[in-house]
Amino acid sequence: MALENPFSAFRPVPKTGVIYVMDKAQELGYAAGNAEWANLGQGAAETGRIPNCAERLSQVPQSDQMYEYSSVIGITELRQAVANLYNHRYRQGMKSQYTHENVAISSGGRAGLTRIVAALGQINLGHFIPDYTAYEELLGLFRNIIPIPIMLDPAKGFRATAELLRQRITGLGLGAVLFSNPCNPTGEVICGENLAECVDVMRQLHSCLIIDEFYSHYHYDVKANHPISSAAYVEDVNTDQVIIVDGLSKNWRYPGLRVSWTIAPKDVIESISSAASFLDGGPNHPMQRAIIPLLTPEVAHTETIAIQEHFKEKREVVLKRLVEMGFVLHNDPQGGFYAFVSLENMPPSLRDGRQFFKKALEYKVICVPGEFFDVDPGKRRSHIPSRLSHYVRISYGPPIAEVMRGLDGLQRCIQDAKSL
Repeated sequence: MALENPFSAFRPVPKTGVIYVMDKAQELGYAAGNAEWANLGQGAAETGRIPNCAERLSQVPQSDQMYEYSSVIGITELRQAVANLYNHRYRQGMKSQYTHENVAISSGGRAGLTRIVAALGQINLGHFIPDYTAYEELLGLFRNIIPIPIMLDPAKGFRATAELLRQRITGLGLGAVLFSNPCNPTGEVICGENLAECVDVMRQLHSCLIIDEFYSHYHYDVKANHPISSAAYVEDVNTDQVIIVDGLSKNWRYPGLRVSWTIAPKDVIESISSAASFLDGGPNHPMQRAIIPLLTPEVAHTETIAIQEHFKEKREVVLKRLVEMGFVLHNDPQGGFYAFVSLENMPPSLRDGRQFFKKALEYKVICVPGEFFDVDPGKRRSHIPSRLSHYVRISYGPPIAEVMRGLDGLQRCIQDAKSL
């Protein structure tokens, strides 16, 4: 007799929100490069040349050494290049400087975050809502941590403050807090005095700050022409519990290369190295050597300015169109390349994020329902309706022609719903 479930040894593993929506789109005929579709869902910036950008990587150097394993935390030359860039950008004149011992290289941001969480002790770990969809399964995977949600108020523009951190750390006993900055999906940015105070709060309360800075080049209220980073407010690189994750995927627009880095006190890097030895075995060796030239201060600065100028133009066009179509913005996104919009003023049939997403697919436009950013590890809050069910995330990462095609499709979708 056939077993009802021949693979009962395996648990159902959910797909992250973005992967789910891409799968649904592919079922209806979407494929990358299909000019009939507009992918305003996937979190990727356009990867080709943009005005005034740095020279794009075109080849990978060949050598016999490239076939050997690299260290599980990356080759020393790349680790030092990362340290040098952060020292140049954020730590000039400071006594405490990053070295290669403060850097670990991994195969993409998810791998870097997984190493960090695997190395944590038995703690309460705070995370913001809304935030990056992949945090949900990641934070539910390791039983040594207890994920604690920190809801950000739409009425306050989803703004996180140092005082909010202080209240939640002391009130909930948080050993660490994880969040993206700029935030994916809202585009809200913690910067300047507020970011300095956040780092200071963590220092005072002996808690750990884990910041996903993958969108730090996409900051549109910049006076100093450089990206934001908590690295600027670290006093001692080996004692302050500030852990930074960043990489090539967004800030250098190379998502396919799958190279990221973690910057932390060297004792934390040692723990991450141990986790890497059983989790992933280390990053791609030849790609590490190929990208070292991208991390020089000159190249990184050129790319940053090009991104800020190009994506700021797209941002202004997109936000104007969205508001004209009836979407509601509870904050003015100052970072990233997303608009996290409320559907409260949409026709009744389009006020639910999942329904809006499904209807948009009929017009060959992909977006992401807001409830996927209601990070709920282990589905502990599944009995409570999502507070983000009337939102969707719309990306302006693709080339402007695709973005405009998508906005045109959404406009037709809304107009047709109003005519029913």
